[in-house]
Amino acid sequence: MEPNIEIVMNLQGITKVYQMYAKASDRLKEALNPLRKKYHEDFYALNDVNIKVYKGEMIGFLGENGSGKSTLLKIITGVLTPTSGTFNIKGNISAILELGSGFNPEYTGYENIFLNGMVLGFSREEIKDKLKEIIAFADIGEHLYQPVKTYSSGMFVRLAFAISVNVDPDILIVDEALAVGDTEFQLKCMAKFTEFRNHGKTILFVSHDINAVRRFCDRSYWLKNGKVIETGETLEITEHYDNYLKRKSAKSLGAKVEGKETESLDYVSKIVTLDNVGLYNSKHELTDEIKRDEHCYVKVEYTVNDENIQNPVMGVAIRTIENDYITGPNTRYENIKVPWKKGGNIFYIEYPKMILGNGEYYFDVALFEENATVPYMYKTKALSMFVVGKYDIEGMVALPHIWTQNLSF
Repeated sequence: MEPNIEIVMNLQGITKVYQMYAKASDRLKEALNPLRKKYHEDFYALNDVNIKVYKGEMIGFLGENGSGKSTLLKIITGVLTPTSGTFNIKGNISAILELGSGFNPEYTGYENIFLNGMVLGFSREEIKDKLKEIIAFADIGEHLYQPVKTYSSGMFVRLAFAISVNVDPDILIVDEALAVGDTEFQLKCMAKFTEFRNHGKTILFVSHDINAVRRFCDRSYWLKNGKVIETGETLEITEHYDNYLKRKSAKSLGAKVEGKETESLDYVSKIVTLDNVGLYNSKHELTDEIKRDEHCYVKVEYTVNDENIQNPVMGVAIRTIENDYITGPNTRYENIKVPWKKGGNIFYIEYPKMILGNGEYYFDVALFEENATVPYMYKTKALSMFVVGKYDIEGMVALPHIWTQNLSF
């Protein structure tokens, strides 16, 4: 059921088609052909896209390069006109679509504040009223009075973002702009995002950083080849998108993918196959229940089909049932050699004390190439584990501790 709040953006059947010609002369041939013969192919940058955004939401857009994200945002901001479809947008929009868009490189930063503000639809007097806030937020010092062609990418973003958020838009669109900002600036931007949301404003956030979308967005849209293939709660959509990207990496290594794109990642590779994963307690019993502070270990059994792989990496991650990432050690960081003989292999990871708080957890198990980036094999939720014990702490981790008036060291 849809929430009973104001809809500020409603896009229905948005389609954008470009005519692609093999060579420039084909365009003239088509225009002059008496039989109206086609010399072009239709390319659908967007194909029947439907999006609904409610007031005060922070919406994430995910997708690979060429998925249609930038085309969609340009249609929303009026830079492009759709081939077909309808859209209704309530409120004024401020957007950071491309680094330095709306700026004249020969003008100073100060002059570009007025230029960019007018591009966004505000008068010179309205920009003057916001000038102090814009300069303070950008915080680029004397560079403000230098031509922007001398700016670093970070200074570009600071100035562009400062203008966009301080002209008090109803809808703010940010497309990858924060990727080049430093940590302090990103924190300032996040504080501004929070302020916007508390005032009932709407933010559209486009990023290749899945974790950033996860942290900041209420709902997300996943675009692929010009279509919205999935939409919903951000945690679920980002998990599906992340799994899709990992599958794609696996396919490039000759992996056989099982199941649908939107299911948990679970594939076997021609390079190595996962045979079995088991959780054992301190009595060497196969189990799914571990006492807090108990010694336990995970046994990973796998078959190597290509023994020529150099320096493979094993990783074992623990997650909560809500998919929060607790810990994920891998052998690369600890300079541990993984057994890799042709045929069956066994490797263990031991936990001298299971210090997690009471509750249910999952293990992911993977084998990667030597940089621990591209997986040869990846199994999500390979094991479930229930940690049990006296309820004497709250949270996910029962760190050893001492209450005392006198320190013991």
